[in-house]
Amino acid sequence: MSANREHFSSRLGFILAAAGSAVGIGNLVGFPVNAAKNGGGAFLLMYAIFVVVICIPVMIAEMAVGRKTAKNPVGAYAQLSDNDSKWRLAGLLSVITPFMIAIFYTVLTVWILVYLVLSVSGNLDYMASASAFGDVISSPYLFVSMIVVAALVRFILVSGVKAGIERAAKVMMPALFVMLILLVIFVLTLDNAFAGVEFYLIPDIDKLTPKVISNALSQAFFSLSLGMGILITYGSYISKETDIAGSAKLVAITDTSVAFIAGLMVLPAIFSFNPSINPSELSDSGVSLIFSYLPKIFLALETSVGYFFASTIAVIFFLLVFFAALTSLVSIIEVPVAYLIDEKKQTRKKALNTMFLWAGLLALLTTLSAGMVDYLTSLTSYGGKSKSLFDVIYDMFYDTILPLNGLLICLFVSYRWKSQNLNEELSIGNPEFSKTFLAKYTHVALGTFVPVIVAVIFIDTVARIYFDYHFFG
Repeated sequence: MSANREHFSSRLGFILAAAGSAVGIGNLVGFPVNAAKNGGGAFLLMYAIFVVVICIPVMIAEMAVGRKTAKNPVGAYAQLSDNDSKWRLAGLLSVITPFMIAIFYTVLTVWILVYLVLSVSGNLDYMASASAFGDVISSPYLFVSMIVVAALVRFILVSGVKAGIERAAKVMMPALFVMLILLVIFVLTLDNAFAGVEFYLIPDIDKLTPKVISNALSQAFFSLSLGMGILITYGSYISKETDIAGSAKLVAITDTSVAFIAGLMVLPAIFSFNPSINPSELSDSGVSLIFSYLPKIFLALETSVGYFFASTIAVIFFLLVFFAALTSLVSIIEVPVAYLIDEKKQTRKKALNTMFLWAGLLALLTTLSAGMVDYLTSLTSYGGKSKSLFDVIYDMFYDTILPLNGLLICLFVSYRWKSQNLNEELSIGNPEFSKTFLAKYTHVALGTFVPVIVAVIFIDTVARIYFDYHFFG
């Protein structure tokens, strides 16, 4: 462990920071949308199984690699492979991926901030109108919001691991939980809300189709930010006294709890707004749910709670999503920042300046691709659809390369670094780990069926997105 490398001050600080990296828009919106469209309780059951069976072993592996080397993904792969160029390239892919994901995630966070401002200013009628989203994504105010988001992220990251990332997580994560619980309590008082609860919590085994199982597996993998280099980087900031396996379980529980509770907020609200709805007919897009569908639900609440309280609920919701987006964005950007600090020997401030220069330029172009510049809006086409620059970055790096990175970490730990070395690292901070069932399971899982399953996710994603071929219907 590098003597001068900054560490999280406590296990709690690490867990909150790691959970903050995982808890994002995908938990609060993507998960409820997927649950609604994929059988409700059947999807929830499979999701929970996959978190335990697949995601926790991969999380443990990433954290262990990070702590063992006290380096970013490039340095970690290089050190543990004796500087093998093939594995160094795999590490570089785990740095480029979060850098590119930060681009579209910044755009989403900017949109959320604009909607938060609109809800605070009492523009609920306008937010629920058909023209609102189109107006927002082509508004010059976006660029002001982008500066605000960049300033907030930089303020957190420039302070470092302990005073920046950890302190922000300790404030925003509890606040996020409180706001989420308050919204759930309110939503459950609405008419017909418990029809949504029943759909969400009671599994219908007849709905367990290959497509539902595949979607649940993809959601579990993506929800925990696996393959993004974040857990390797955050793992490099934890002390040798930390129990990695125990911490990974707590991060998974925290992340899954947020996703589960978000489902209790969104699905009952949808059923209350439209009692006769067929959830499978909802848009696939979480963006559509956040910016088009939910504002209509908030406006519909005016008849029962009045305009002021309906607007207040909208404010709480968008503040909740903004906090979640901000914690994820901080962790995503920290990965390439750590690379520049470790490998290029830049100071933290210089690394941040480098990151914000290039990421800012790409984020600006991606913002323009949402309808402002025709060339960027119709940049290319594949899978039978026209794609904007935003779509290309999302499809390529978030949907496609993440499972590839997950596959690479499994193969690396099992066949290059070796399971014995993994167990030795995990036994530091937990001397009895090697005797536990989890140790044996992790060894078997990472070396056998987990890489196969993750490879299936990758192949299915490539076929679905780029060739419009659906293996699972």
